[in-house]
Amino acid sequence: MATPTPHLNATVADVTRRIRERSAERRALYEARMADQHRRGVHRGELSCGNLAHGFAACGETDKNSLKLMNSANLGIISAYNDMLSAHQPLETFPEIIKAAARDMGSTAQFAGGVPAMCDGVTQGQPGMELSLFSRDVIAMAAAVGLSHNMFDAALYLGVCDKIVPGLFIAAARFGHLPAMFVPAGPMESGLPNKEKARIRQLFAEGKASREELLEAEAASYHSPGTCTFYGTANSNQLMMEMMGLHLPGTSFVNPGTELREALTRFASEQAIRNTEPGGDYRPFYKQIDERAIVNAVVGLLASGGSTNHTLHLVAMAAAAGLTLTWDDFTDLSAVTPSLMQVYPNGQADINHFQAAGGMSYLFRELLGAGLIHGDIPTVFGSDLTAYTREPCLEDGELVWKEGPEKSLDENVLRGVTTPFHATGGLTVLDGNLGRGVIKVSAVKPEHRVVEAPVKTGHRRSHVRRLRQGAGRHPPDPRGSGRRAAGQTQGWRHRAPGCGQGQPGGPGRRP
Repeated sequence: MATPTPHLNATVADVTRRIRERSAERRALYEARMADQHRRGVHRGELSCGNLAHGFAACGETDKNSLKLMNSANLGIISAYNDMLSAHQPLETFPEIIKAAARDMGSTAQFAGGVPAMCDGVTQGQPGMELSLFSRDVIAMAAAVGLSHNMFDAALYLGVCDKIVPGLFIAAARFGHLPAMFVPAGPMESGLPNKEKARIRQLFAEGKASREELLEAEAASYHSPGTCTFYGTANSNQLMMEMMGLHLPGTSFVNPGTELREALTRFASEQAIRNTEPGGDYRPFYKQIDERAIVNAVVGLLASGGSTNHTLHLVAMAAAAGLTLTWDDFTDLSAVTPSLMQVYPNGQADINHFQAAGGMSYLFRELLGAGLIHGDIPTVFGSDLTAYTREPCLEDGELVWKEGPEKSLDENVLRGVTTPFHATGGLTVLDGNLGRGVIKVSAVKPEHRVVEAPVKTGHRRSHVRRLRQGAGRHPPDPRGSGRRAAGQTQGWRHRAPGCGQGQPGGPGRRP
């Protein structure tokens, strides 16, 4: 039974109400569509014998017999696995773990389809970066193709990085009559400290370190399977999924290749089966994700100083679930949400330090206690969100959840609402005569938040390139001799999210 959130913050309640009211018509259409799909029952039961035989032709006899009976659950696995990207390489073994767990429950699981997964860390500054944002919608479409065979009672979504999780979320919303479980891989273990990495990058930019030294430092930072350990879009994805109750409690930042990670993946399969109609506790995505869950994701993002990219993604994700989220909602929530985390680039710690300091269980405890998130939303764990103050561990080889710490174990990394790093959230919306944008204020020192300087504006890439010359970073441009004076700023007209292109991936801004 859901536990109402005590003393919900007035602004949080008001923003939630506004989203619900402005979304009423499109949300009603979305829910009606999902309810209609649900009424059709187990879709493979509607397939002809020939269709169904095609659907289980490659299965073993045990799985075939289960699929013929229609009274056990069949899980569809959608995975973003590839072995080039460190964040997704651990997903290679997950399908077999999920299938074995389902079999032990008297059910089945099938690999429904793979989706592409690209890494901005690899393509940044390269032509491939132009595909990055587009890939989100390709991922949503690819996941939908995998689920379109109507063989499944629930779906497990295996993905981590920037555009992958938003794309998978959009697909889950379109197949919202199915219960959805998001299954992360976890971050790589800590490597070269961020402060040392930044020092070597700066030396290279000044011509005081060689490319070989720079590469050695970068390789020591990004050094093993798992998500990059800085708090960028990938780790923001994981935090938001947990804030919406789409992850198991405390599963976001458990390292890959550990016994605990494997136990959580196995339990995810078991719990997904329980959440199906054959499992007896039907929890479809569309009844789980509403305006309250979206507000929780925004507040979690703001409290943690998460990626500004989600001011773009969350709007699209909400829309897929029939909800209209605006930047004004972000701004209003930011004004009442304290900044509770300092993880690189907001500080020198990495995501493993956050986990050790108290992690998600402590963050949930603080936000719930302050009435800043809705605790009464349904979750994949079979409870409401108040259960997420617990964290997983192994006792004699068995997976259990215990209450997390009541105090931060490192206040340089993670703080409570009474002693925040800043009184307001890590993101804010800027309005002015140049346009509208978003800034990650938690990553900017207070003395640098107001900049007054002359501005030169370019209209095309070549103009901006010329403006940037003169700082010793680029060779002279034979097409022009524009120089950048000390303290001068440059602007690029028509390069904003509203123009459909956005800032082009930071080419040349960092070594």
